[in-house]
Amino acid sequence: MDDRDDRLLPATRALGAVIIPFLCVAAVLLLLMPGDTKATFAWQILPPLSAMLLGSAYVGGIWFFAWVVLETHWHRVWPGFPAVVVFAALLGVATMLHLDRFTYGHVSFIAWVVLYAVTPFAVAVVLVVNRRRDDGRPEQVDAVIPRPWAIALAAVGGAATVIGLVLFAMPSLLQVTWGWTLTPLTARVTGAVLTLPGLVNVWMLYDRRWSSFRWVVQAQIASVATMLVSIAVRAEDVRWERPSATGFVVMLAGAAIAYVVLSVRMERARRASRDVAGSPQRGSRAR
Repeated sequence: MDDRDDRLLPATRALGAVIIPFLCVAAVLLLLMPGDTKATFAWQILPPLSAMLLGSAYVGGIWFFAWVVLETHWHRVWPGFPAVVVFAALLGVATMLHLDRFTYGHVSFIAWVVLYAVTPFAVAVVLVVNRRRDDGRPEQVDAVIPRPWAIALAAVGGAATVIGLVLFAMPSLLQVTWGWTLTPLTARVTGAVLTLPGLVNVWMLYDRRWSSFRWVVQAQIASVATMLVSIAVRAEDVRWERPSATGFVVMLAGAAIAYVVLSVRMERARRASRDVAGSPQRGSRAR
């Protein structure tokens, strides 16, 4: 029996269903009550903007894992999994490095520890098990991401990932110039968030099927849009006198515009292919 059937395994969908409630609760606490994290969250996050930016990442995660639960084709969601593995692993490491900052015994702390102790390994396992089911062929109704777009998004995302990894590894190096006040823990959490776009977009250099990136690009739009709203709401937390503050906002706005333009362009191409195809069968390889 050929196992390259592009089937999304039940265990992968079940994992998504388990993760979503954690993300939903955290997103509500961090986005709607960012000033109350001392009482409601695993640790007190200051300033509230840092809490909202983490919550914004969770909004994208909710969108992504919702599609993991709803989808039946593995290739339509796979590019998000490597990013989740790294993101969750970094937050797990940050937790171990800063245990003294957490509120022991709080239900949010217990949930946080369970989530980031288990998620990196569980997501890595389903990634490895499910990955070999993708035969690499585009769907009959599909579009190919233009190579210049793939290169540009991989480069910009890669730059964000590098900044994120530096911020995570050496928080003191960038703390004094960052666009808002960071503690060593919030610096590492922010760094982990910044790794996400690069660890998604880099795979466009390998797999340019729009069907592979359709849902994860939408997740990134949701996340970036929420970040921009968060900055507008908590503008008083931003150190606008620092060039990095304006640079961060410009980067987010540029990313949002790029993702929206790409999505509109690819959806048009996808509709055009549907008009031509007339069949749900999958076509030849396109990488």
